[in-house]
Amino acid sequence: MHNKPVIRFAKESDLPKLVNLCKLHAQFEKSEYELEGKEELLKDHLFSERPSLYCLVAEHNQKLIGYTSYMKQFSTWDAGYYIYMDCLFLTEESRGFGIGERLINQIKEEAKKMDCSLIQWQTPKFNIRAMKFYDRIGASSKTKERYFLAL
Repeated sequence: MHNKPVIRFAKESDLPKLVNLCKLHAQFEKSEYELEGKEELLKDHLFSERPSLYCLVAEHNQKLIGYTSYMKQFSTWDAGYYIYMDCLFLTEESRGFGIGERLINQIKEEAKKMDCSLIQWQTPKFNIRAMKFYDRIGASSKTKERYFLAL
């Protein structure tokens, strides 16, 4: 990449592009993704007076090439708050340029502002490239299975 991508908070005007990145992310993780209503739902959670979700985007030449979303959560075991990184995704052609590390570094800064000293996340077992990246930046892992119970 000739010029460095900009890392910034998502804006309402980004929502159509963000939803498209979410769809690409779901495809990458071999999951289904329903586009219907996502812009409005994300708008409600990202841009309300008290947002339940935060989103940083990577923008290069006025095109969104990646995003990360996160939220503040409470750990009973630690009796304190931490950041849960829900998503981190870069388009295929944007990987390998240090953008993912820049996104995580920005989350670290935001976590400190929220008085959190830990970030947690998960990745599919088949995402070996991501696991190598996470190991390289000093993250550690705990193996658990994630369950889903539809209501």
